[in-house]
This record gives sequence, structure tokens and C-alpha cells, in this order.
Amino acid sequence: MKFFADTAEIDDIKELAATGLLDGVTTNPSLIHKSGRDFMEVTKEICGITDGPVSAEVVALDHETMMREAEVLRKIADNVCIKVPLTIDGLKTCKALTGDGTMVNVTLCFSANQALLAAKAGASFISPFVGRHDDNGFDGMDLIEDIRLIYDNYMFETEILVASVRHVTHVLESAKIGADVMTAPPKVIKALFNHTLTDKGIDAFMADWAKTGQKIV
Repeated sequence: MKFFADTAEIDDIKELAATGLLDGVTTNPSLIHKSGRDFMEVTKEICGITDGPVSAEVVALDHETMMREAEVLRKIADNVCIKVPLTIDGLKTCKALTGDGTMVNVTLCFSANQALLAAKAGASFISPFVGRHDDNGFDGMDLIEDIRLIYDNYMFETEILVASVRHVTHVLESAKIGADVMTAPPKVIKALFNHTLTDKGIDAFMADWAKTGQKIV
């Protein structure tokens, strides 16, 4: 499963990229606003940190303007992935863009039927929002299971990009189901490293090593 960072904070992206575990980045208007940076400037900088897909979202709601915005965004770098909403106009834009080889991430997916439509429109990625699904009384993981089943039934090439990831259990369950990608805030990705027994083991090893009075360097 690929790991994308869901952020526009450059320092966090650089830190994760240095681990060798970062496969891409997703952004959205809210994350750009939070960063306080210029949209085009920060997107270009992110594209220079990772070779993987960097989702840059259109803000228009009609097909024609989405296409004009996408034309500007995809000139930023070769690894820009145009992000469109799961609407009729968004899927029209998706079909047009993927038809000429542009990566497209279809976002704000909340049902398996919507995911089916996105796959038929040729989406590179579909982004079901599991956290927000949970918030509204549904099980976000059930949604991922349904999409995985449908995509496997028809051998769709669209990758399932689990979004709105809130905690490490979302990551674990997504991997068990067979999601292709998960995108999470840096703090969730960093939390994957944590385990109390790992911490205790390090403490014990360090204490015993200190008793030997030895050094490696």
C-alpha cells in the first residue's frame, strides 16, 4: 500500500520523504489555506520533494472552467495529479483529462456507486473519505470493502486512495482490505512507528549497553 501525506506543510513533507516511505502527497483548498502559502508556489515546491503524484485540486464547479484550471495546474510539474470533485462536471473533466494521459484524483467519494462512476470515467485514483463517513454514523471501512470488491469484479485500474484517515487503525484496516493507497496527516503516519514494547526494548538495550562501558564510534 502506498503512503501519501495529506498536507501542504513543507517541513513535514521533507521529514517524511527522508524516511524513503513517502509515495506522494495530497492537498486540498483547506490544507493550502492552513499553510498560508501561495497555491502555485507551494505545489511546485512539493512536486520537487517527491517524485510521486501530488494532488492539486481545481476550485471551479463547471467543466469548462475546471479544464482551464487543470491546464494551468498540470504545467507545474510532470507529477501533478489533478484533483476534481465527484460531480457530473467533475467526472466529465476526469474523462477528458485521463483521455490525454493526465493523472486525475476524484475526491469527496462517499458511496460505492460514486466510486463505480469514477472508475468508468477513467480516474487514476478514487478518494473515499472514511473519517467523514464514520462521523456520519457509517463504517468507512465497509465503504472501502465495497469499492475493492467492485473494482476487482471488473478489473478497473483506478486505485483506491483511502482519505480522511484519522488514526492508525484506519491504516491497518485499509491495508487488510487491499486499498492501493492511503493518505493521512503526518502525525498519523508518524504514529505508525509507535509501540510501547519497542520503546521498552530500546530502553532495556541501552541500559545494558551502558553497563558494558563500550563504544562503537
